[in-house]
Amino acid sequence: MTMHLEGPWLSTTGKKRGPKKWASAEAKRKAEMLDTMWKEKLRAMGIEQEAKKRRRSLSAESLTLKVTIPPGRETPYIASRDTGWIPCTTATNQEYTGTKVKGIGTMHKSNAVPIFSDEEAVEISTMRR
Repeated sequence: MTMHLEGPWLSTTGKKRGPKKWASAEAKRKAEMLDTMWKEKLRAMGIEQEAKKRRRSLSAESLTLKVTIPPGRETPYIASRDTGWIPCTTATNQEYTGTKVKGIGTMHKSNAVPIFSDEEAVEISTMRR
């Protein structure tokens, strides 16, 4: 059996995009220039995205877990039912005490077959595949 690689739609770790591929070197230069111009414009207006994100995350209230039981939902103590003590013992070994079966023969591979007569024993011993 072979292993096949599946796409990111079956991933549980997220769908991160790889590096962006540009149509040409000129397109890459133009995009980088526009990005730097946009960041400079934001800085000139007094808006810094990274600092804004940092301030927002630091000012957020930390998460705390408060577990409380709602009123009227207290569970009373219920004692277990006592059924008494009964010892667990092993079953006795079962043994064949009849007279019909003379023995057990092996036919093909590990197939156990009961033998009822001497003729059957001879037939099973002479059987081949």
